[in-house]
Amino acid sequence: MTLLVKNEEELLEKNLLFHKAMGVDAFIVTDNNSADGTYGIIEKYRRKGWVVDVIRETATGYEQKEWVDRMIWRAKTSFGADWVINADADEFWYAPSGSLKKELSKSRANVLTCEVRSMYPEEDKPFWQWSKAVRPVTDLEAYDLSLYSLFERQNRKVIHRTDGYLQISMGNHKVRMLPQYAKSSAIRVYHYNVRGRRQFMDKMVNGGVQLKEHKGRHGGRHWRYFYRLYKEGLLEEEYDRVIGKPHFEELCKCGYIYADETIRDVFNSIN
Repeated sequence: MTLLVKNEEELLEKNLLFHKAMGVDAFIVTDNNSADGTYGIIEKYRRKGWVVDVIRETATGYEQKEWVDRMIWRAKTSFGADWVINADADEFWYAPSGSLKKELSKSRANVLTCEVRSMYPEEDKPFWQWSKAVRPVTDLEAYDLSLYSLFERQNRKVIHRTDGYLQISMGNHKVRMLPQYAKSSAIRVYHYNVRGRRQFMDKMVNGGVQLKEHKGRHGGRHWRYFYRLYKEGLLEEEYDRVIGKPHFEELCKCGYIYADETIRDVFNSIN
């Protein structure tokens, strides 16, 4: 598994513990100028032998595709990886069998596409104990939702073999292989992208600043949108529209917010 992290002390240790329990052999981590306790966590698990390579990336722009590509090639050439999962710290890749390796061994494909489920923030609990996920809402106006709300449709993520690898896409949603043989997988990605008002504000402001220095114009549309609102002084009030707070009960009643205790149960079993 490759991980690109920046100020992820809230998530990183739980991420490593979860994916080790799911069968990940080793982690390659790129740390991009973290200023909190993230690097100490990386070092802790490097000493345990879980993190086999650490890259200290000091660039101030956001060249995500380039940095992930670098980790993939290291996984292939330096560590002999057969498969690579390119993840963010807020993503938890769950195999229904309890083993990512078992799921991968079922397929002869070289790319597996995986469903992404966003988790609904419950600010009175630690994120790994949340028990609600969300479904996409197409009629945003009916629930006064933000253009880029928690309820937007999530693009599938990919897992890929290293044999035949050419290039990863921005956000790890697509990969170019030669030859290319993709299939759908039962593996699901639980996404904890919104974890409360303060985290959301900080993430969107920091992401917007980084994207100003990004060499390309593609990717990060939501960050650009929210950063513009921040500059206009409107980001704070937009947060309630991101999580659908004014229409929470109705969203639950209509099935857009529903019970999913999968990740909570995994953590309860490994703690």
